[in-house]
Amino acid sequence: MNRRGLLIILSSPSGAGKSTLAKRLMAWDPTLKFSVSATTRAPRPGEADGVEYYFKTRAEFEAMVAAGEMLEHAEVFGNFYGTPQGPVEAAMHAGRDTLFDIDWQGGQQIRRSALGKDVVSIFILPPSIADLESRLTGRAQDSAEVIAGRMAKSRDEISHWGEYDYVIINRDLDTAETELKTILQAERARADRQPGLNEFVRGLNKEFDER
Repeated sequence: MNRRGLLIILSSPSGAGKSTLAKRLMAWDPTLKFSVSATTRAPRPGEADGVEYYFKTRAEFEAMVAAGEMLEHAEVFGNFYGTPQGPVEAAMHAGRDTLFDIDWQGGQQIRRSALGKDVVSIFILPPSIADLESRLTGRAQDSAEVIAGRMAKSRDEISHWGEYDYVIINRDLDTAETELKTILQAERARADRQPGLNEFVRGLNKEFDER
């Protein structure tokens, strides 16, 4: 019973744990395809082009947008981020689910796109603002100025939680991971996501008739 692939959107304020949860979900189900975004920001230590991101110049990114090659894009903290559309559509038609680790702006654009009916959107909330700040500081990846900017923006990001299909409060990573898996399993099992279901049930009825 082949089905169209899902577009699984994970969003949260920076530091709430969405990237860690995305990695855990990928480890749990290797058939998931992670959507690699394009960005104009500089690579961080250990990041490779085509793995964490497709690193583009501003001119290259703008050319992709103008050509209609981006499913969504947004400017965040002075840099552009976006999702190339081609790989997502190919995975969807092949029945593979695609996982997006993106902000609310990108999620909103995808939900409003032609692929919106295949979207499952999940927002990750921190247990408290103090915990959120502690996580950002503990990563030791950004300057105090950048952290302050992320904290200032987090209130606006959190205000968009009501636009999502599901909300998970990440008090504990293991619990949040279990909730995330449960959501995915339930969405995959929905009757309207199984195009071969009618034919399968007809086969069951035929078995009844032949008894």
